[in-house]
Amino acid sequence: MGLFAKVTLVRMTKNHMKITEKENSGSRWRKLSALLVVGTLALSACGSDDEADSEDSSETTAATDSVATASTDCPSQEILDAANAEGKVNLIALPDNWANYKGILASFREKYPNIENPVANPDASSADELVAVETLKGQPDMPDALDVSPAIAQEVDTKGYWEPYKPCGWDEIPEVLKDPNGNWVAAYYGIMAIGTNTTVVENAPSSFAELAKPEYKGLVSLNGDPREAGAAFNAVVAASLANGGSFDDIMPGIKYFADLKASGNLAGTDVTEAGVISGETPIWLDWTYNYPGLAPKLVENGITWAIRVPTDGVHGGFYAQGVVKGGPNNNAAKLWIDHIISDEGALGYLEGGAIPARFEALVAAGKVSEESKKNLPDPALIAQIKFPTAEQVTAMKEALAANWGPMVADK
Repeated sequence: MGLFAKVTLVRMTKNHMKITEKENSGSRWRKLSALLVVGTLALSACGSDDEADSEDSSETTAATDSVATASTDCPSQEILDAANAEGKVNLIALPDNWANYKGILASFREKYPNIENPVANPDASSADELVAVETLKGQPDMPDALDVSPAIAQEVDTKGYWEPYKPCGWDEIPEVLKDPNGNWVAAYYGIMAIGTNTTVVENAPSSFAELAKPEYKGLVSLNGDPREAGAAFNAVVAASLANGGSFDDIMPGIKYFADLKASGNLAGTDVTEAGVISGETPIWLDWTYNYPGLAPKLVENGITWAIRVPTDGVHGGFYAQGVVKGGPNNNAAKLWIDHIISDEGALGYLEGGAIPARFEALVAAGKVSEESKKNLPDPALIAQIKFPTAEQVTAMKEALAANWGPMVADK
């Protein structure tokens, strides 16, 4: 789903994060959570390399004062009744293993049993989501809600496809994680990390600099095309930060991957669960919150692994969620946005290792257990996260569009 895409995997895919699976265990993931929290996403800001660890401003279509907003009766009975009458919400590009969408969808069905919530094309990219809105416009299977990268969120805004809606809990969402006019909210975010199948590659890299070593020739993969996939886009941003670039200059990141491909280290731009398990994709870049969903399969197959936030490029990113204007089930879509921001939705993201938008409010209310916090990146890493502005995202996207082909993809 990144800048665009969520290539599946899991979409595995956020100092030094390192996780390695200890001994193969047949236990199920939920039963392993206490172990895999430390072993699947216990991220260490300064851990030593020999530590064993283990076990991913545009025009608005309505004035702010016309946007539905949170109240003591939220969601409103009017929206609830209309949503139940619609009986369905068309979702898209939500892989089960991406930030625990499987669990979040399950809790939505439990809360609203009369509303179907089919997910079309779970592994679609953010760009694919936009295409679906345009090609299915006016049809009963047109997407009602989106989960897209900031860059695609800007395109959706420019084209007037967002239906402004401020969900319950709006005031507890940090300003940087929501559009001021209610076009979208960012329900979750995470940090870019390097994943390694250590059954295949014994020495797991812990930085972008190390990924360039000859020993990793043909072993490194991006999770998608950065011109379409958010995970891949943000990997390029992280590489830029690691090589002297900034949110105002992504070219060092593009050059880094051009050199990585020229050396033969960059193997491809597709990361799948099957590829990781088989060893075909032994090293990959993705969000930290996508590793918990992969962990049980790795355990089941007796595979050890390491997850490390690059020491030279700590970078976090979010995805934007919102209601599609003119969708066939507009009210049910609003309930969906309410749900992912709600306590149930937020705690579901936590279970998947993602940082929910209302995290601080949940902590203050005593709703976040120590065990669930262990599933997150180290607080020292989270504290380093800064998000680019909309203008910076646009400029980086344009630079990628102009240079990724001739410098990397077409080589």
